[in-house]
Amino acid sequence: MKDTRPATVHGSRAEWRDETLVLHGDSAQGDSSSVVPPIYYSATFRATDAADFVEMASTPRHSTYYTRYGNPTHDRVAAIVAELEGTETALLTGSGMGAISTTALSLLKAGDHLIAQTRHYMATAKLFDELLPRLGVEVSLVEQSDADLIEASLRAETKLIMLETPANPTLVLTDLRRIASMARPRGILTVADNTFASPINQKPHALGIDIVVHSATKALGGHHDLMAGVICCSNALAERIWATHIILGSVLSPMDGWLLLRGVRTLSLRMARINDNALELAAWLERHPMVERVYYPGLSSHPQHDLATRQMTGFGPVIALAVRGGFEAASRFVASLSLAIQAVSLGGVHTLVVHTAAMWAGTMTESQMRDANIVPNLVRLAVGLEHIDDLKRDFDVALNAI
Repeated sequence: MKDTRPATVHGSRAEWRDETLVLHGDSAQGDSSSVVPPIYYSATFRATDAADFVEMASTPRHSTYYTRYGNPTHDRVAAIVAELEGTETALLTGSGMGAISTTALSLLKAGDHLIAQTRHYMATAKLFDELLPRLGVEVSLVEQSDADLIEASLRAETKLIMLETPANPTLVLTDLRRIASMARPRGILTVADNTFASPINQKPHALGIDIVVHSATKALGGHHDLMAGVICCSNALAERIWATHIILGSVLSPMDGWLLLRGVRTLSLRMARINDNALELAAWLERHPMVERVYYPGLSSHPQHDLATRQMTGFGPVIALAVRGGFEAASRFVASLSLAIQAVSLGGVHTLVVHTAAMWAGTMTESQMRDANIVPNLVRLAVGLEHIDDLKRDFDVALNAI
């Protein structure tokens, strides 16, 4: 989906581009006298009298009552991310899983039916496989690339459809506009995990999705130094989710909120470089004789490349590749890299790499791994900001070492 908003920053905020929103999207929040906002490092806030205390305690999402309820630092980040995603508001949580779990537990009850994908972040998959069924929620896992199968799985009891696109780890896509068009007329809410794309590359709400969630630990923070989650939605849904949030207590610290705010300021610049690096590296890897296959939505060889070009403006940091030689060859390849760091996560300034089959083996059954197309020689890259020539050299040496 191309950005067609006018380039001018005069007039309404709706005309601002993403590069401007990350810097000025919080300008209506709090004290404007300091260029860099302060950290409101306080768990609790002063009331002037009894009436003021009652107002603070009874107002949903009050930002100067108790930090589990809200915090001025969090308000600034929420304002920017909501603007980027095109939603009325946003809530911050202590992690991406805090955002996903809080959303699901707020909107589902015993007897409800959830449709989710066969491929999700592994902690999300555990939420659907283990926790929600214990609470009486029935979950159907459906192949995400087939919208007809998702539609065929709808029931009268279906209350929520949970999506993740591109999906971890093989970058399978979900047609967001198609899913939204089948859900909304039936009164079914839709949630999209937009972590792999970031709001710079994909805006699910503009395609009809009700709620957009992020692990802000990844691209939004961008420096591998914080954990946070974001829930972007309407004001009405935010109050409903917030009521569960303050019970579950997945609270973001003010310091991490401030670090997240600082990270978001450079999101547009970082993602532009990451998109360029990842696309060039993916194309280079696809030509390398020691690589069997590359999975990246930006490549014409990706089976859903046309869908990617329709609903994404960039293709993000994550590349999956199958190296020649099986499990041991993949292990040697990962161990031989010097610039790319063996570590989980994605979307940050450093390039990270994991041997996918080795990482997932401790948390998924062999059957689940087969369903997710996690083959023994699969490696996941999360491309960072290094110079592309240095990355290519590093990967060439490591591939030739297997």
